[in-house]
Amino acid sequence: MGLLDQLGQAAAGMMGSGDKNPLMQAVVSLLGQNSSVGGLSGLVQAFQKNGLGDIVNSWVSTGKNLPISAEQIQQGLGGDLLKQLASQAGLSPEAAGGQLVNLLPGLIDKLTPDGKMPDSSLIEQGLNLLRGKLG
Repeated sequence: MGLLDQLGQAAAGMMGSGDKNPLMQAVVSLLGQNSSVGGLSGLVQAFQKNGLGDIVNSWVSTGKNLPISAEQIQQGLGGDLLKQLASQAGLSPEAAGGQLVNLLPGLIDKLTPDGKMPDSSLIEQGLNLLRGKLG
């Protein structure tokens, strides 16, 4: 199964019954090449730089995804970025952090199916597919 197929399945699973998820939409925009964080690789690097390399690296690898807490989400993203995502989704930072605990590990895992960072143009294609399903 290719990356785009996996993204489609991930989007459907993470959105539940097909309802639009504003937090998922905010995260998808964050993962784009032109985002303020530097896309998927920038997000992974932020977690690594903020002391959560073991956790985020498990999401990228082909093994089991390590769990993360809402406090660690805030640590990894930084308070400002978490507030930005929460604002875009119409949530409090605490509520957004609580939802990202479930959303980020699976999404990053699906974006890196071979245990490594894929080519940025392929990620962008996958994100465009997700945007279509979310929009």
